[in-house]
Amino acid sequence: MNHQHQVTIHYCQQCRWLLRSTWMAQELLTTFDGDIAEVVLKPGTGGIFEVRVDDQLIWSRKDEGRFPELSELKQKLRDIIDPQRDLGHSDKKN
Repeated sequence: MNHQHQVTIHYCQQCRWLLRSTWMAQELLTTFDGDIAEVVLKPGTGGIFEVRVDDQLIWSRKDEGRFPELSELKQKLRDIIDPQRDLGHSDKKN
C-alpha cells in the first residue's frame, strides 16, 4: 500500500528561486523518505512558485502572497500522503 508520490516545484528562474526550490526539495525528500518517488523542479517565469503533489496544488505563492514556511509545506504534504504521520518538531501544535 506504499504508493510513492510525485512532488513538483514550479519556480521562477528569472527571480533566481532555484536555490530555494532545491532546498525545499531536499527537505521534503528527507522527511518523506520512501513516500516520494521523485521531486520535479520545473523552471518558469513571472514570479511563479507552486508546489504540487500528484498534480494537486498544495501551495501557490500567488494565492498565498508569500512563500511557505518549511513546516507548513511539510504539513500540507503529510496531510495528503500520510495524515497519521508525526512530523515531530515540524508539526503544528494545537
